[in-house]
Amino acid sequence: MKVKLHPTVFKSISAYMRDMGMPKPLHPLVALVKYDSDKISRANAGRSFLVDFYKVSFKEDFSGQVKYGQGYYDFEEGGLAFLAPNQLITMSTEESCYEDGYNLYFHADLIRNYQLGKNIHQYGFFAYGVNEALLVSDKEKKVLVGLFENIASELNNNTDSFSQDVLVSQIELLLNYSNRFYNRQFLTRKAVHNDLISQMDNYLEDHFVKQVGGIPTVPEVAKQLNVSPRYLSDMLKSLTGHSAQQHIHDKLIETAKEVLSSTRLTIAEVAYQLGFEHPQSFNKLFKRYTNLSPNAFRKSFN
Repeated sequence: MKVKLHPTVFKSISAYMRDMGMPKPLHPLVALVKYDSDKISRANAGRSFLVDFYKVSFKEDFSGQVKYGQGYYDFEEGGLAFLAPNQLITMSTEESCYEDGYNLYFHADLIRNYQLGKNIHQYGFFAYGVNEALLVSDKEKKVLVGLFENIASELNNNTDSFSQDVLVSQIELLLNYSNRFYNRQFLTRKAVHNDLISQMDNYLEDHFVKQVGGIPTVPEVAKQLNVSPRYLSDMLKSLTGHSAQQHIHDKLIETAKEVLSSTRLTIAEVAYQLGFEHPQSFNKLFKRYTNLSPNAFRKSFN
């Protein structure tokens, strides 16, 4: 009988790097490791980890896969992947697996007293799934290499009263560039994402027509589309200006208008058909989006 191993939990960057056989970090709250086509230790292949810090992986070249969450990400084309504290990562078991790039680790305590500490949740890509990593062009790779080299240079400088300020600023700059590159990815893969939006609309229309109980939630819709909720919302925001929640509401209001204008159902019956538990909630949402009550909207057709 195969024994299921529990993931190893690392509370500090130092403990993680020591366990992985890497050099001691130059700073207890931030570390940058450059991989130069080194083989990943076979001793760590197949191991799972939970780390209590942020990780940014930049792969210029990669052979093999890394299990990230419930899926695998193939870095063969190169790109960026982001890991928030307490997310699961599993090392590849492929013997040919090697990396060429950088891994940046930074603890929440490093940024806690800075604006970045308050805004880190706004960088949605830390919540993206395995199939939503950032694929970067050759031009973007050069920018990223420069950013990582600047961080490496600062870590190798003698520590002074400005060191932490500079490091936090450089990390924030890296995350801002990542935001820019993700926005580019949303736009350059517009055809793929428009297809995703069509699938979402079809699912919502089918849900409302079949009168399946309850109003669809963002996690429910994202699961149907095989994407993470945050990626779905960020993608929609970039292409349509609306979040996933707003998009769901838009489709709901559109369906409500059709029902109100083409049937004799009471307002309460329309509300229940759309998945509302209470007609008052439907009235409130409809008025927020149309500036009219459902009853006033219906009367405008008479």
